Amino acid sequence: MDFDAAMDFATEWTEAWNAHDLDRIISHYAESLHYCSPLVLERIPGSDGVIRDRATLRTYVQTGLGKNPALRFTFREVLMGVQGFTLHYDNARKGRTAEYFEFDADGKVCKAVSCYSA
Repeated sequence: MDFDAAMDFATEWTEAWNAHDLDRIISHYAESLHYCSPLVLERIPGSDGVIRDRATLRTYVQTGLGKNPALRFTFREVLMGVQGFTLHYDNARKGRTAEYFEFDADGKVCKAVSCYSA
């Protein structure tokens, strides 16, 4: 993935979240994935912080949207890596998030790792 494609994805992904469009958000992800976030630990008690399929991710995102009716992300920057990129944005909790994405052969997110400011 080059920088322009990463920017296009980041823009679309952010707009989907800001529109609270569950189907649009989930459309970015592969059926089988590795989605790791401290919020998974918070929202799915007893989990290891990783979601491994799109159906579970859909429920997780739906819960998050329901808990945050005013949710809005503010895009900051894209940082390129070797196998993916990191999206840096301001989150709904008034903090900063860095979310790393890797993509499968179909262009869907197969790995995402979120890190949050304190």
